[in-house]
Amino acid sequence: MTLTDVVAALDAGTNTLRLLIAGRTGDGRLVELNRQLRFVGLGQGVSVSGRFAPEAMARAWAAIDEYRSLIVRHDAGRVRFVATSAARDAANRDEFFAGVTQRLGIRAELISGDEEARLSFGGALAGADLGGPGAVLVMDSGGGSTELVRGDASGRVYEAVSLDIGSRRLREGKLLADPPTADQIAAARAVVNRLLDTAAVGLDRVGSFIGVAGTVTSMAAVNLGLTGYDRKRVHASRMTVAQVAELADRLLAMTASEVAALGPVAPDRARVLASGALIVAEVAGRVGVDLQVSETDILDGIAHSIFEEGRGQRLG
Repeated sequence: MTLTDVVAALDAGTNTLRLLIAGRTGDGRLVELNRQLRFVGLGQGVSVSGRFAPEAMARAWAAIDEYRSLIVRHDAGRVRFVATSAARDAANRDEFFAGVTQRLGIRAELISGDEEARLSFGGALAGADLGGPGAVLVMDSGGGSTELVRGDASGRVYEAVSLDIGSRRLREGKLLADPPTADQIAAARAVVNRLLDTAAVGLDRVGSFIGVAGTVTSMAAVNLGLTGYDRKRVHASRMTVAQVAELADRLLAMTASEVAALGPVAPDRARVLASGALIVAEVAGRVGVDLQVSETDILDGIAHSIFEEGRGQRLG
């Protein structure tokens, strides 16, 4: 297979720092060459302190050092590094960005919630098997925010919203006990539903519902009964609305160590999975159609933006 170009996409989220190195064939298809994830917890405490913790930045920079070696090995011509919810909230984000520039020789981009939603939508569609006619809703439920995008199969976006609620933000703000108490769960649900009540997206006018990112993929792995994470089995799997709700309730009743013992859940995600599942369940209940899980996401959208829009910079 001959590739016309190779690029690298990096996403610094609230929980994870991820890398996709991809090429493009002569007919325009995206070909994944390397995909990596490190659970660095960059957003640790940001919802409370409003700042990146020094140890969180150090973890992220260590991951970036690893990623630089991979980018060089694959001879990626252009690189795009985006930062999302946690960086939007952190007063000292320039310090983190300076560390990115020192290591990669490029400028990190602080993208808006709307841009994050658009990139997630395009990335999700790249790997989706759309189940029926009508509009498509993509949900990207991260650590600090949840993006909801309604559009069509061609990639046209009708409505998009970024909600200031995610798995880590909800855990650190409301679900403080381990496991959370009934009162904490009720308060968390109230917060999520207040945001959904005002979200300018037609959640009940959807033919296909796609979920991306670590909360949804980890839920799918647990729902499938996997003993270890299997990306191929998770991708394109489906959960009914009832299965999503039942799984969320089950996770909320467990301690973080019990969640980690399930097998397919990364230890660093175990503490925030139940809070993320609560968000997913509330959205799914309003949508009312099966949730299709996609392993293609914002990283694929970033890679497409490099190819199609000329974004990205050369490694320094």
